[in-house]
Amino acid sequence: MANLEKSYTDPSRFICIYPAYINSKKTIAEGRRIPIEKAVQNPTCSEIADVCRAHKLTAVVEGEKMYTREWNRETQYRGRVRVQLKNEDGTPCLEKLSSRKAIMMRVAEDIPKLKTRTQKTGGSDQSAQQGEGGKKSKKKKK
Repeated sequence: MANLEKSYTDPSRFICIYPAYINSKKTIAEGRRIPIEKAVQNPTCSEIADVCRAHKLTAVVEGEKMYTREWNRETQYRGRVRVQLKNEDGTPCLEKLSSRKAIMMRVAEDIPKLKTRTQKTGGSDQSAQQGEGGKKSKKKKK
């Protein structure tokens, strides 16, 4: 209960969002907290923090933390984001994002729009570049 005596601007009072909460590859038992239709495929902590900062929310990335239900210990699945939900006087930082669920839904909606997700990779369209040059024509011998 000592945590409630701290100010809302103290990072220990911020809400925690783990990537598993909005991951479409996870089941509810594995930690997903939003509907699968609205979830994102394999979000990262940095993507979550970028979206929160774009909405003028204070976000702190804690890269060394792990979600307890995450069985995979690779670095890509590590981390959590702490987001400030309320101002010092107890009012929401943003009226439209006044709850944990609203922030998770907005983050999941905006992650696919990030530049890192929308840029196409250079080597994905090799078959169109090859054209007819790959085929050899055989000449008939008489």
